[in-house]
Amino acid sequence: MSASAVGLIESLPALAVTGRPSAAETSHRILHVFRAPVGGLFRHVVDLARLQAAAGHKVGIVCDSTTGGERAAKALADLAPCLALGIVRLPMQRNPHLSDLLALRALATRAASLGATVLHGHGAKGGVYARLASVRGRNPIRAYTPHGGSYNYKPGTLRHRFYMGVERLMALRTDVFLFESEYVAGRHRTHAGAVRGLSRLVHNGICETEFLPVVPAAERYDLVYIGELRDAKGVPFLLDALLRLRAQGRALRLLMVGSGPDADALAARVRDMGLGDAVAFEAPQPIRSVLARGRIMVVPSLAESLPYVVLEAVAAQQPLVATNVGGIPEIFGPDAAQLVPAGDAQALADALARVLDEDPQAQLIRCRALSASVRTRFSMTRMGADVVSGYAAALRAQAAAHRTADVTELG
Repeated sequence: MSASAVGLIESLPALAVTGRPSAAETSHRILHVFRAPVGGLFRHVVDLARLQAAAGHKVGIVCDSTTGGERAAKALADLAPCLALGIVRLPMQRNPHLSDLLALRALATRAASLGATVLHGHGAKGGVYARLASVRGRNPIRAYTPHGGSYNYKPGTLRHRFYMGVERLMALRTDVFLFESEYVAGRHRTHAGAVRGLSRLVHNGICETEFLPVVPAAERYDLVYIGELRDAKGVPFLLDALLRLRAQGRALRLLMVGSGPDADALAARVRDMGLGDAVAFEAPQPIRSVLARGRIMVVPSLAESLPYVVLEAVAAQQPLVATNVGGIPEIFGPDAAQLVPAGDAQALADALARVLDEDPQAQLIRCRALSASVRTRFSMTRMGADVVSGYAAALRAQAAAHRTADVTELG
């Protein structure tokens, strides 16, 4: 899961929520379906599950059993008391696989036995499962939150065309889209077609405790990277920028916190570039403890949706240099001009130099203003309420469709 999710779990029970459903409202039975219990997607589901359970809904999870390791197992164990509908973990492959048929059958059986009224799929694989599962005896609404993923493949490639074709077909089985960013909503419209049914823009939200400023550690790295260790996150460009800055006489040090498929290759790249004494690698850990150990956080991504790591850093008033990709401009709002073109090591080095040389008081004022802006626009409580509002609208539309069908049959 994301570097901050484990640490956040303990703070979530104290969140203000919208309250338990009144007699006139519906108490939903919700199954969240997704593949890997890691990263921002998992953080999003954890937050939603806690908010929904606190508001009186019955919630459960169906996810992959082969990813996440001990960190995910602990997070799910901590979440379990909130999950009245329990947790089921099944083997799920990242790409299409024959085993998907077994997972679909297991999900359908689980949903039927629990009387699920909402199947909420997250990410490409979870979205397919939640929308394709045939639940005997009932027809739960099918909600879908894309979370970037397959929408970030390069347009025109075979893989992109395949996945967008799947999204066009799956749209026919979707009762409500819950897009986490306008960026992904736009990608869907452009490459999968206009949404003909219900849709909501539901930005990721964070809680009040995340807006507390981080207390700097006694010894700090100049730069810190937090996230997956893979080329798609733009890490090679960060290393190139670091090399350029050090060539200018800046003896900078970089802390990289995370794990991923390219970890070994990136470590070898660091050695080959002669940066062995300038770059340190550490395993994933709560974000605030990492932010305290760095002067500037760097997000050099080549593609994103609406990354929690940026929300969390901005909320904590951390100086930040990020690329202009995905939903990151939505987070920065009027300050999006501060963002850097993706895949440009020189532009990244120049932006880092500007922040390194910035007047400390001016930097503090700038970071406080951006944090205050995010506070008004990315509320976790609003996120939870907007998701449930989307469910309710879909249920009303489903009921109206049934009434129309009944009248047609009588006629």
